[in-house]
Amino acid sequence: MAAWHTAELTVIGRVTVASNVTLVCAVPTSTDTDGAPLRVVYKPVRGEQPLWDFPNGTLAGREVASYLISDALGWGVIPETILREGPYGPGMVQRWVEAVDNHTAQGNRLDLIDLVPAGAVPDGFCEVLRALDPAGNEVSLIHADDPRLRRMAVLDVLLNNADRKGGHALEGADGQVYGVDHGICLHSEHKLRTVLWGWAGSGVGQDLLDDITAFAKALPGQLADALAPHLTDTEIEALADRTQGLLDDPVMPVPRTSRPIPWPAF
Repeated sequence: MAAWHTAELTVIGRVTVASNVTLVCAVPTSTDTDGAPLRVVYKPVRGEQPLWDFPNGTLAGREVASYLISDALGWGVIPETILREGPYGPGMVQRWVEAVDNHTAQGNRLDLIDLVPAGAVPDGFCEVLRALDPAGNEVSLIHADDPRLRRMAVLDVLLNNADRKGGHALEGADGQVYGVDHGICLHSEHKLRTVLWGWAGSGVGQDLLDDITAFAKALPGQLADALAPHLTDTEIEALADRTQGLLDDPVMPVPRTSRPIPWPAF
């Protein structure tokens, strides 16, 4: 067990744009690779706003369940996430991701998910839709045609992620791409809302299917037991159905609802 799983958390800031209480904490007794105190994100259960369409369990529990699924697949998309006590009671605690700032440190490069003038889609990117920005200018919502991001999109299908915003995909300073904010995932009914529609209708890819096949075999055992404290039996069964459905028809889904993208998109 890592030291930060039980060590005291010291609140050093709050993410004010989050809809639920989201605190940044330092773990003084643990250090990151650069020797600085380890940082984590802490979302206490008591700070969650009730959601009528996610009445069961907690958002914190769904974040932990999402991490367990990502970890079981061997994809490492979601940073390590646990449920533990904190300064304001039990909550989700997740390792902090140090993200690249493409608009400063990298010479004003595009982010993995970004906006460009309408139709001005650069090579290596997929156009998702066109819309108007707050100033009334027509823009294209795009995302990188990047295998790291594609893997996240496939994970979102399995998780039935209802809230994959642009700001929830982080390009880490370590070169990995991470997904955060998985509190409204794993519903038994279809809820997929994402900005990662650029691969809709395309094949999943055999490398990912091999991992999904192994996951499908592992799910009914210890993994289901680990998910049970956080999800209902119906939700675990729906996860198994989505997994098998993707294996039976290994094609990325197309939007099925009138609101396939979360709002706001970032």
